[in-house]
Amino acid sequence: MSISLTVTTDVFKVDGLFRISRGARSKARVLTVEVSDGEHKGRGECVPYARYDETIESVRQQIQSLAMMLGTGLDRNGLQEALTAGAARNAIDCALWDLEAKKAGKRVWELIGYAEPNLLTTAFTLSLDTPSAMEIKARDHAFRPLLKLKLAGPDDLARVEAVRRGAPDSKLIVDANEGWSLDDYLRIEPDLAALGVIAVEQPIHADEDECLKGLDHTIPLIADESCHTSHGYAALKDRYDMINIKLDKTGGLTEALKLQQMAAADDMPIMVGCIVGSSLAMAPAMVLAIGATIIDLDGPLLLAEDRDHPIEFDGSIMSAPPPNLWG
Repeated sequence: MSISLTVTTDVFKVDGLFRISRGARSKARVLTVEVSDGEHKGRGECVPYARYDETIESVRQQIQSLAMMLGTGLDRNGLQEALTAGAARNAIDCALWDLEAKKAGKRVWELIGYAEPNLLTTAFTLSLDTPSAMEIKARDHAFRPLLKLKLAGPDDLARVEAVRRGAPDSKLIVDANEGWSLDDYLRIEPDLAALGVIAVEQPIHADEDECLKGLDHTIPLIADESCHTSHGYAALKDRYDMINIKLDKTGGLTEALKLQQMAAADDMPIMVGCIVGSSLAMAPAMVLAIGATIIDLDGPLLLAEDRDHPIEFDGSIMSAPPPNLWG
């Protein structure tokens, strides 16, 4: 089957400024892939990420390099070998899933045999800021059942204390984005437990996380930057209590499903996460969310604008993506 491919750059304004330990952004720049068999069309979105040496232009080139192969019959299975895991493969893979669903007249989760991902509760992220600013933001979002705090700085404990004051009833996750040393983590962990933090995401740099092996700890640890594909999964099992599956890291839904199934076989809980992007990026990730311990697909909530036919949110409750968006 011959498939044509187009790729465009889209820019979405962030609602304010989104800041983590590695920097801040006021816009989400994404690449949108469209594939077509001449009758049906499928779409996918990816967010090139500097942490993994990706840029808009480098990822665009990767995507366009497969135009000829798609035109001569490259399918999702072949795609896994044609491109390494990352943003480019993610956008093409998700677009091919969407095309497959459109051709079959079914939703993607029906093709897989999963339940409809409807009425899911997502975390809401508070970006890195001063304790006082984070307390104000927490108070504004105290109605949400789960808040995730971006940390990594000398005032991190004060930030968590401030958010707890602002949102006394919300469950809290903290995410250091590799910004702590082991000593930092060990020093702050008892206080985080006392404040009711339910999980700590990627406290140590991915290249140094062997120090977590067998480490005595109270709060569950989540692998994010350390977790990419099924090939590296085995090394994480004695370092972390949960893995964060993101499609821009796995290189699409196809590999993400494989990683999810490996985790399920080990009774390893999963978190389904995202990089800040539009509803088109969240939709395929929602397929993985049934049965996930933590869902963190709040990308559209962090934007000041979104796609046409977006995912509907009622507070932190996500509805299944409409078919004219994806899948």
